[in-house]
Amino acid sequence: MRRLSIICHILVCTVLIVSCGADQAMKKGDKFLAVGEYYDAAVQYRKAYTQTPSKERKLRGERARKLADCYRRINLTNKAIAAYNNVVRYKQADSLTYLYLGQLYMKNGNYKEAEKQFKTAVDSLQFTVYSLQFSADSALVLAKNGLKSAQMANQWRKEGSDYTVKRMDIFNSRRAEYSPMLGGEEDNQLYFTSTRNQAQGDEYSGITGAKAADIFMSQKDDKGKWGKPQSIDSELNSNYDEGACCFSPDGKTMYLTLCKTDPNYPRYATIAVSNRSDAAWSKPKELVIASDTLYSYAHPAVSPDGEWLYFVSDMPGGMGGLDIWRCRLLSHGEPGAVENLGEPVNTPGDEMFPTFRPNGDLYFSSNGHPGFGGLDVFFVDASDKKRIQHLGWPLNSQGDDFGMTFEGKLNQGYFCSNRGDNRGNDHIYSFYNPEIIQTVKGWVYEQDGYELTAAQVYMVGNDGTNLKLSVRGDGSFTQEVKPGVDYVFLGTCKGFLNHQEELHIAPVTKSKEYTLQFPLANISAPVLIENIFYDFNKATLRPESAEALNELVRLLNENPNITIELSAHTDCRGSDQYNERLSQQRAESVVGYLIEHGIAADRLTPKGYGEGRPKHIKKKVAEKYPFLKEGDVLSEAFITTLPEEQQELCHQLNRRTEFRVLRTTYGLFDKEGKLIQRPTTAEPPTD
Repeated sequence: MRRLSIICHILVCTVLIVSCGADQAMKKGDKFLAVGEYYDAAVQYRKAYTQTPSKERKLRGERARKLADCYRRINLTNKAIAAYNNVVRYKQADSLTYLYLGQLYMKNGNYKEAEKQFKTAVDSLQFTVYSLQFSADSALVLAKNGLKSAQMANQWRKEGSDYTVKRMDIFNSRRAEYSPMLGGEEDNQLYFTSTRNQAQGDEYSGITGAKAADIFMSQKDDKGKWGKPQSIDSELNSNYDEGACCFSPDGKTMYLTLCKTDPNYPRYATIAVSNRSDAAWSKPKELVIASDTLYSYAHPAVSPDGEWLYFVSDMPGGMGGLDIWRCRLLSHGEPGAVENLGEPVNTPGDEMFPTFRPNGDLYFSSNGHPGFGGLDVFFVDASDKKRIQHLGWPLNSQGDDFGMTFEGKLNQGYFCSNRGDNRGNDHIYSFYNPEIIQTVKGWVYEQDGYELTAAQVYMVGNDGTNLKLSVRGDGSFTQEVKPGVDYVFLGTCKGFLNHQEELHIAPVTKSKEYTLQFPLANISAPVLIENIFYDFNKATLRPESAEALNELVRLLNENPNITIELSAHTDCRGSDQYNERLSQQRAESVVGYLIEHGIAADRLTPKGYGEGRPKHIKKKVAEKYPFLKEGDVLSEAFITTLPEEQQELCHQLNRRTEFRVLRTTYGLFDKEGKLIQRPTTAEPPTD
């Protein structure tokens, strides 16, 4: 009897110790859960669950639910399914249990089992009210959409789409890579978020069990091949989580998601701003969207016109879960009042990762709309904002698909997905859709100089198009155009004359890009007129000069309020008197041509300078001729110091025809100095 008593005592003590350990693990798990550290919470809940006796069925079911919720949040789909099935096994299931099970089976591609779970959820939700995460109506919407998805997914998959996808292993590691974003002047840089081992910091996140995410970048070489991803060498990254970035239209400002760690408080994502100085990104500075800091603000996206910042938040006033919101970007980049996008974009589920195609179409990912499972990619056509369109298989899959970024105007680029990854890690894929797209690409630059990054281009089409386009850091812009439309493009920049180009877009059978050049003449400096040729030692214009002279006629017609001095210059060989007389005659020949082609004589002043004004070398010319430096003056004394071959090149540079702007108010004032009121366009007759 004494021996039996000792054994019973040991067993009781063991049960008490195990029970105490389970309770301690639950307390630790609850603490981790309160601050959003789902991975660490799952470790503790798993420990508590395994130490809970099988006969305590209710307690095991309750602990299985907490474990399942954590697994679901960190994309451990199979473990989450097993844990929720234990909730059902121990008779602790409610309507949300079946809803979540349906969603998880969808992510596994098990549509038959998902349909069964959604049917159970729909039946029970019609008589259930939830006051915490979901209302009964919201959960019922998700269950019905899930049921439709499970019933239609196989058919949708058979229908497919025109998309082709390919896993891009050059960008991927054994960890997570997500939210790719193309940048650089020619879309030759790919920024993305990763938890790979090269990320800064030594600690592992209590949220995901991986390292804190950093932003990495891959560079495309001259042959179009992507290089090995590199960490960004600046203050952009830190020991905290940085990621899901986007750029302003000019590429000079980065908006990114930032999530700092505090073991005593819940994690709230914020949006931060980094500015590029030369090739380096500055330390991110938080962008205060709202004064309430108890909610998350993440996944920024800037509209193509640069006027709106779209983002994701769980702030009050939404439709449930995470919603997409937007605010206007005021002067100096400060955000204005926020507004919810509402229906049809947002649902009671989660809408995340907004991004824009350059034509204005809004792309986003959602688990609230019918789809294949997890997050699917949808888009809203810029011309029809009331209709949501699903991108179909294979771009969408049973996993999470999100984070689109586009190469120029084409329907191709990169996105991310965790399809086929048992650990739930996201990886980067390319996508391509062979739709026919016509685009125009233009460059705005100083005539005989470099790009004008402050320029703007006005685009008008006879279909009603009226757009103002900003240029990128290399002075370029890209814009989609439509077949059958006539367009006029006007390049402008403060301190420069305007330049206009016209373009007719004919129907084509494959994608086509048109190229336009906008050389703007500087108002305050002489402008070289290239390809003006005269007979030897004469002022007679050669026929091959007509093209350049006609361009000058067009420029004067596009800028009707300017007057110019038309100057001709010779080299230093020959007498001063002869050179001045010859250059004056040549200048008068050009002016005569312009008058013959409709330019008013009082807008033109011919001036021959002979050899009196040798050419000043600008940077662009110095790059073309390495023996010259920026700032050199091609005087006779300078030229005689050079070898004979280089002397001849300098003489050629000095023999030139230029113009410079004298006035910009021609025709604007009457004889008394009063501004002339220009007549408005007459209204067409009603008949």
